[in-house]
Amino acid sequence: MKMDIEALCNEWNELNREYTELETCNRRYIELLEQLYSHQQKCFNEIKHQRYRMNQITASLRQFPSPGGPSDKEKLDDLVKMSLKRKAQLHEIEQSLPAKSGRYLQIILGDVNVSILNRNDKVRYKDDYEKFKLILNVIGLIMAFFNLIFNYRALELAFIFLLVWYYCTLTIRESILKVNGSRIKGWWRAHHFISTVAAGVLLVWPQGEHWQLFRQQFMYFNVYISIVQYLQFGYQKGLLYRLKALGERHNMDITIEGFHSWMWRGLSFLLPFLFIGYAFQAYNAWTLYKLAYTPPDAPWHVSVMSGLFLLLFVGNMATTLWVVPEKIRERAKERYRLQSMGKSMKLRKEMKNSASDLDLSASSPTVAATAAAATTPITTTDAAATTTEAATTPTESEKKAN
Repeated sequence: MKMDIEALCNEWNELNREYTELETCNRRYIELLEQLYSHQQKCFNEIKHQRYRMNQITASLRQFPSPGGPSDKEKLDDLVKMSLKRKAQLHEIEQSLPAKSGRYLQIILGDVNVSILNRNDKVRYKDDYEKFKLILNVIGLIMAFFNLIFNYRALELAFIFLLVWYYCTLTIRESILKVNGSRIKGWWRAHHFISTVAAGVLLVWPQGEHWQLFRQQFMYFNVYISIVQYLQFGYQKGLLYRLKALGERHNMDITIEGFHSWMWRGLSFLLPFLFIGYAFQAYNAWTLYKLAYTPPDAPWHVSVMSGLFLLLFVGNMATTLWVVPEKIRERAKERYRLQSMGKSMKLRKEMKNSASDLDLSASSPTVAATAAAATTPITTTDAAATTTEAATTPTESEKKAN
């Protein structure tokens, strides 16, 4: 029994030593957190200062008289180009800093920081968002198909409630993506807010003659839209992967229920399906408009849903037809942003190489010491240097982008 107590005391003493190391590690962690916060605030102040000075220079350029000679005109063009380049560089810096949540997230989640600072975590969250959309899209397709076969009120309500929950969740996830640098168009976010309202109206639409007249058309519409979204998801996922590998897209770009600025490349297959879906929305609006008058005594849900479908049709068509010239205008800014990303990747490689050279010179001051070190186990310092090198090594996607 005495030997057992001695063994327990030894284990406790060893645990105490480990706890001391834990306290030291925790103190260092807290210090680094404080330094991180201090550097973040400094970066915010510097970005604000840069934007203030740039606005002053831009205002002066607008008031600048017409250049007299070719030299002045060339300098003026260089200033405009450098201004675009600096805006792109500041945008890249902001992606590594926490961003404030929008008003919608503050209402839903409270004053919570939803910024994701690690690039890999951002990509992982975006991929999880895409998988969420795909899974719910397949479930919705199955439920809409069963609603076409069976006319049960409970099955209808379950499907409509799924739509309400899906679009509510989608608006929250897209708001988090927006905070973390996603450049999704404002209309597509508004599209999901409007769809949430429409699903809520459908949920409280009482079962009656007007609903039964519109029910089958609505289920056919959902089946068609689910199929188109599934085709579009596969197309966009593959194209986005290829463009990311070439360094042409941001790592937080997402697939959407509509149109994206880079989809003109080989979009001839999907465009007809998209426009047919938009036409189906207009047809739903027209059908509901007629139902608002015949049969008589239509509930208010009929006219509200007619207006919402019409709004979705107009917004989808206008955004689809407007996004291409916008892409042409932003081409120069996109090029400067990619150049900034390339310089950032190059700087990471240089930091990795300098860290490796420093570790090599510290661990092997002479050739004899190098040979001796090659025959001995890795020390604590060597392990730390190896970890640092692994942390600074770019991912496979970053190598391709660079």
